[in-house]
Amino acid sequence: MSSQHRPIVAIIGAGFGGLYAAQKLANSAVDVLLIDRHNFHTFSPLLYQVATSGLDPSEIAYPVRSIFRGKSNVRFLLGEVKAIDRAQQTLTIQTNGTSVQEAYDYLIVAAGSRTHYFGMEQVERRAFPLKDLADAVVLRNHILKCFEKAAWVDDPVQREALMTLVVVGGGPTGLETAGALYELYAKVLRPEYAQQLDGVTGRVILIETLDHLLDPYPARLRKAARRQLENLGVEVIVGTAVSDVTPNEVRLKDGRTILTYTLIWTAGVNASPVGEMLGVSLAKDRRVPVQPTMQLIGDEKVYVVGDMAYLEDRKGNPYPMLIPVAKQQGILTARNILRQIDGEPLQPLKYHDRGIMATIGRSRAVAWIFYKIQLTGYLAWIAWLGLHLITLLGFRNRLNVFINWVWNYFTYDRSVRIILEHRPHLNDREESQDHKASELEEEQVLVR
Repeated sequence: MSSQHRPIVAIIGAGFGGLYAAQKLANSAVDVLLIDRHNFHTFSPLLYQVATSGLDPSEIAYPVRSIFRGKSNVRFLLGEVKAIDRAQQTLTIQTNGTSVQEAYDYLIVAAGSRTHYFGMEQVERRAFPLKDLADAVVLRNHILKCFEKAAWVDDPVQREALMTLVVVGGGPTGLETAGALYELYAKVLRPEYAQQLDGVTGRVILIETLDHLLDPYPARLRKAARRQLENLGVEVIVGTAVSDVTPNEVRLKDGRTILTYTLIWTAGVNASPVGEMLGVSLAKDRRVPVQPTMQLIGDEKVYVVGDMAYLEDRKGNPYPMLIPVAKQQGILTARNILRQIDGEPLQPLKYHDRGIMATIGRSRAVAWIFYKIQLTGYLAWIAWLGLHLITLLGFRNRLNVFINWVWNYFTYDRSVRIILEHRPHLNDREESQDHKASELEEEQVLVR
């Protein structure tokens, strides 16, 4: 390697793993290329609050370029990785309607995960995922439009179906979404639509395949979470699964049918398909097996972190797809790359787990601090609020979110009840057509 050549570290994904790796490499003797399909980092734990009109999208997102302003060795590329050539150490990236190639010396793959529908085509077609900011805004628009429509339809069956919201998945995201939906209905929408929907009761239903909620939590916290949900007004169905979905029905395997136009799917995730571009055998949930140093097995120049990485702990259990795991793996990877450049021994992952928590609504939550202290109710909720405010990027974002939470707490108001849908500009449509034409040309070349 020439003495004038600074190693290039390419990072795929500006989620928690990729972002923390890039921050650790900033101002180091390397050139960083950070690639993402979006020009912002999303604080994904609060997506459900955008979907339920509690927060504005800008309050949980932060521009990538603002994060690295003044970091001269970090470049950002808005685009989508289409191919990884490990032999040539190059990436093929679709950006601005064209395809470009970028070389790397070290690669960090941190593309996250996507919603897993378990092969159910109708669910994938009709359910609302909650994985990114666009999902949250689409869901918010849909819920608000359902209530607008319910206020004017004459058919009582259709009206009740429009006001029935079904959430599938008994993990933290499912509980948080179901609780926030019911608070939105009971404290905001019901009073506002009282004149036209008097006597009609909205429903929020949470469905979980297992016979309990929050599978990793101890029995006491599982029961407390369910009790708090039901006290709030959420209907909880456990021990059955969705078998089919139509435009206005959700059918369960136990024979029950729920009339609804809203199915929110939080039942599981798979690793990003970017992992398939590495050309290795994938593990459970399509995750990429890695060494304890986070290096790809068989390629010391490639690292995989976050939801995409499959690594087992001392007990033989894979590290969970959680933000603290991604952050610590990203930081370790950045340090290991610098050690590798300097010829120093690499360090294995030593994950520091501070526990898990889930909020259910106003003053309702469960928390398992350091897997020793079990909190429920108001104390758990305060712990959840504090943690999320601390980890939210940007002082302005923290301040805005805090003000919104305080305002909502005392007034029950959800001010972001705006139906705002994207209307493509002519330039957007032309760029989309050019992009499709370019992909078609690439496919034809591959066929030849």
